[in-house]
Amino acid sequence: MSLIIRNLQRAIPIKRVPLRKNIEHLRSILGVQRFDLGVICVSNMYIQRLNRIYRQKNIPTDVLSFPFHENLKGGELPQPCIQDDYNLGDIFLGVEYIYQQCEKNQEDCNSVLIVTVAHGMCHLLGYKHSTEADWQQMYEKETQILQELSKLTGTNFEPLSKHHF
Repeated sequence: MSLIIRNLQRAIPIKRVPLRKNIEHLRSILGVQRFDLGVICVSNMYIQRLNRIYRQKNIPTDVLSFPFHENLKGGELPQPCIQDDYNLGDIFLGVEYIYQQCEKNQEDCNSVLIVTVAHGMCHLLGYKHSTEADWQQMYEKETQILQELSKLTGTNFEPLSKHHF
């Protein structure tokens, strides 16, 4: 199914081709190629507004995920009954925020973007990190998929949730 990447911000240039290629690899690793996925790149102002509305946190953030199938448990794949339900949901990337963090931590922004997408995809598939047990499960899944992606791409991706607990 389709992968839609929209860039609604202008502050940071996005390398769309490698981003798309890596997201397609992640979809394959997770076994969700049949599902639609939206990845929307936004500014600090936009992600802060979403964060305030949906999480009651009035600050910019790196990623917000909006699953189409809301009641999945970590590790479950959606079981759609009709074609229209073959949708994972949308991932909003706070590209400006991610870039600022990368500058501060001297990290490669393009690598961090794909790691952030992997984190968001885990959220779309029911993984959470609100408790230590949930975090452990999500961290293990992120590690597994990023190791597989690293083998495919010859890079060394680290999970976003590495330091959450």
